[in-house]
Amino acid sequence: MSLPVINAPTYELAIPSTKEKIKYRPFLVKEEKILLLAMEDGEEKAISFALKRIIEYRTDGKVWFDKLALFDLEFIFLRIRAKSVGENVKVNLLCEDDGETYVPVEIPLEEIKVTHTKGHKKTVKLTKDITITMRYPQLEMLAMQTQGNTPDVEKVFDILGECIENITEGETVHERIDFNDEELKTFLESLNTKQFQNIQNFFETMPKLQHTIE
Repeated sequence: MSLPVINAPTYELAIPSTKEKIKYRPFLVKEEKILLLAMEDGEEKAISFALKRIIEYRTDGKVWFDKLALFDLEFIFLRIRAKSVGENVKVNLLCEDDGETYVPVEIPLEEIKVTHTKGHKKTVKLTKDITITMRYPQLEMLAMQTQGNTPDVEKVFDILGECIENITEGETVHERIDFNDEELKTFLESLNTKQFQNIQNFFETMPKLQHTIE
């Protein structure tokens, strides 16, 4: 006689950036093991791969891991984690008034939302005729940039370059596939300080997971 198979319940959520509704299930012991092994490894690439496998397994492959923004993946994983391990997590937070005392706080994971900054746009206007369309950073993109001995400044430029979707010049749209990394680097280095700050503002104001407690 074969052993019984326990069916996990199914839940629904909306992906923050696209509002697309997907179904998900709590992760199983075998998937929790994947995550624990990745955490023991400590490498960004291993953790990224573990998150990818868990999210893909628990959404029946309906979520395109490589296409979603980092905050989308964080949101989806927190929802899966809440239904799998527990909807509350206890952490010790350092008091800001004395900088010494730690206070235990319980955070309800399902109350953590993706917040949107008013006025945030995916298009960055550099001049009257030149506009950049950005895309949000992805987990694997950031994991790749942590590898090797590339200077931090170069990594910033690399990530920025990866997040450029296209560059519009008047009526002409230059898609990312139309220009190489060296051409993009020359373009970015030709910007003045204010123009570069406009691009940085995209990252500073992009949606993020946030929860406020007292």
